[in-house]
Amino acid sequence: MTATRLTSLDAFRGFTIASMLLVNNPGDWSHLYSQLAHAHWNGWTFTDWIFPFFLFIGGISMAFSLGRAADAGADKGALLRKLFKRALLIFLIGFLLNYIPRFDLSSVRIPGVLQRIALCTVLAAPLVVYFNWRQVTWWIAGLLACYSAVMLLVPVPDVNGVVGAGVLEPGRDFGAWLDRQFLSGHMWAQSKTWDPEGLFTTIPALCSQLIGVLAGRWLMAQRARPEQTVWMMLAGLALLLAGAMLDVVLMPINKSLWSTSYCLFISGWALLMFSVFYWLLDANPSPWLRAKAQGGAKFFIIYGMNALFIFAFSGLVAKMLGFIRFAQEDGTQRPLGAMLYAPIKALPLQPEAASLLHALLFNAAMFAVAWFMWRRRWYVKV
Repeated sequence: MTATRLTSLDAFRGFTIASMLLVNNPGDWSHLYSQLAHAHWNGWTFTDWIFPFFLFIGGISMAFSLGRAADAGADKGALLRKLFKRALLIFLIGFLLNYIPRFDLSSVRIPGVLQRIALCTVLAAPLVVYFNWRQVTWWIAGLLACYSAVMLLVPVPDVNGVVGAGVLEPGRDFGAWLDRQFLSGHMWAQSKTWDPEGLFTTIPALCSQLIGVLAGRWLMAQRARPEQTVWMMLAGLALLLAGAMLDVVLMPINKSLWSTSYCLFISGWALLMFSVFYWLLDANPSPWLRAKAQGGAKFFIIYGMNALFIFAFSGLVAKMLGFIRFAQEDGTQRPLGAMLYAPIKALPLQPEAASLLHALLFNAAMFAVAWFMWRRRWYVKV
């Protein structure tokens, strides 16, 4: 495998960013197509793909950057220190997005998407540097086994003091209890008693990233790219099957708990989806078809080149749309976002379609920013 940049990885990252913007920015949260909202508790939707895809992509990137440098004999301690600084910066960006615009340290949410990505990166780094792919596989199996055992067997009290083991209901599981011990008052505002990006569920989320590390190691192997594609697809199907089986016999597929079945099942989807991008954009033996596919995927590739910046910038813009308010004639204060959505809402569309149109237009605005940066060759890295 050469050291050239994988077009497919940029495109898959861009696909994931575009998908995130689509599901995070509806015009009306009360009117959503079912696949554009998280599963209420157990189960999964298209929306439940997105966060594990980010971690999977991060794992591939770590294998190519950190893993390759370690294999080449670079100072492993220096590699880890550099990556830890990067993870700290990512964590702080996520924390600041939670801190803005209220600026209230007494109630600011500490966990978050970027914070979890940072934690998974820090935890995965030593495994990438010091262990081979077989050992990483055993780490994944061991971590998921330990996580499952604790979640199913360790009794903990819920918010009402009722003690139970293996109660996988909102706020009643071991992870929720642990979050209340360490993050009380600083959790997801909609629940207050548990957090979907909490402490203990970071363990299986780490495994999602490590599966990406294994995929990256496979891509670095001296194998023909079509062969790599086939084996990744087979591995994806195997993980789908394993996740579906564990959904029945062990723990339900559940994004908030990042259950073992969810980790394996969605990682299977990540492998399958990435394999399609990889085959079309990098592994296809036809130069003509590969060039056509790369042209068709330009939208995603441009997004993927500044993924972290667009992630953070879009979150800040969305917050400002809700925070900036204008006085109305009746004396009320109306958010800027509601004012911008009003003409879309007035169109002769179903409420769900109008809400989706708002998300598409928001996506288009963010893509305009990404396109401008790409044209200027401005690439924001941390």
